[in-house]
Amino acid sequence: MGKSRVLVVGGTGYMGRRIVKASLEEGHPTYVIQRAEVGLDIDKLQMLLSFKKNGAHLIEASFNDHQSLVDAVKKVDVVISCMSGVHFRSHNILLQLKLVEAIKEAGNVKRFLPSEFGMDPARMGDAMEPGRVTFDEKMIIRKAIEDAKIPHTYVVANCFAGYFVGNLSQMSSLTPPKERVCLYGDGNVKVVFMDEDDVARYAIKTIEDPRTLNKTLYIRPPENVLSQRELVEIWEKLSGKKLEKINVSAQEFLAPIKSKHI
Repeated sequence: MGKSRVLVVGGTGYMGRRIVKASLEEGHPTYVIQRAEVGLDIDKLQMLLSFKKNGAHLIEASFNDHQSLVDAVKKVDVVISCMSGVHFRSHNILLQLKLVEAIKEAGNVKRFLPSEFGMDPARMGDAMEPGRVTFDEKMIIRKAIEDAKIPHTYVVANCFAGYFVGNLSQMSSLTPPKERVCLYGDGNVKVVFMDEDDVARYAIKTIEDPRTLNKTLYIRPPENVLSQRELVEIWEKLSGKKLEKINVSAQEFLAPIKSKHI
């Protein structure tokens, strides 16, 4: 039996490009949606062409053309969505409702992985704006998937290393602080930090694993479970420099967020 055929939607995005790479590396016939909306975005076009050079198949389709989505879905066994859900950048989570309708009509998909990969939205009921909208919309997509009885897997990887490790989990920069670091609370709460390339590899591994069918997969290797304080100590050892520690209480952390959304 051959490898499952995989369609990646949002393949030029932050996770999408990694999913495409992992799928190709695992030997899956890999298809990537090429949307007309790419337009004059030369970076995305060149990335799509690089996928093709590495063996992926490009399929022209648009969220404004339902039949094109249905036709694309009919070519594959597995659909993986990597639509952007970052509230401070492009935000396209609900576009997946059109993808759900196409998958339902096509009727051939053995597994659908919607755009998740971060925190589990089912456990984020107390999240605050501006980020809450992402979790609420992901739950809308989950309900649509389950109502349509589409075989699925939800991939949860918690904190992406690119956003939370290199900067020691500081909120204002993606690079490490040079003099002082803010610790949230006492800095001892354990967190799961995942390299995005590893998340993509795990996601691809799930698509033919019967244990993950209609389940939520929590990716949390023991070595990746660290406190913020432990993360800072690792950096101090690597850099050879001690940082001043500033403890930030929950009230101090939340105050500016609450003030913007009253």
